[in-house]
Amino acid sequence: MRRDLAAMIAPLQRALIAAELPVLKEHGVSMWGYVVLNALDGEPVRTQAALAEFIGADKSRIIGVLDGLEDEGLLERTKDPADRRARFVAITEEGRRRKRAIQSDIQRTEERLLTKLPKEDREAFLRALDVLSATEIEQPR
Repeated sequence: MRRDLAAMIAPLQRALIAAELPVLKEHGVSMWGYVVLNALDGEPVRTQAALAEFIGADKSRIIGVLDGLEDEGLLERTKDPADRRARFVAITEEGRRRKRAIQSDIQRTEERLLTKLPKEDREAFLRALDVLSATEIEQPR
């Protein structure tokens, strides 16, 4: 009998996060900051509330992260003309450049890990992760 997926993935996830932390520190971005930049690079303009929901963060928790990224010139916030209480959040060119530099450094480390798999297995593993990460898990009734 195989182990549960979470039991297999959790140690890998912890190791990947531990490997990312020095890279993020080198680039002066927190883990949450990198999550925000990734989300905005995929869809460059979101409201703060939509962004928080998309990344699974509490709305009030990410305000400090957004403040820091804005101070660094990595994102900009503008008022929604239709709702003065809402703010749009958009990644800047500098934010996109920094996010891509971080991603490149992270993926260089990941490549060292992936070389432990034969090329065909590596490609299949990455395809499987793509499919599974985009799949909603149905809860038993």
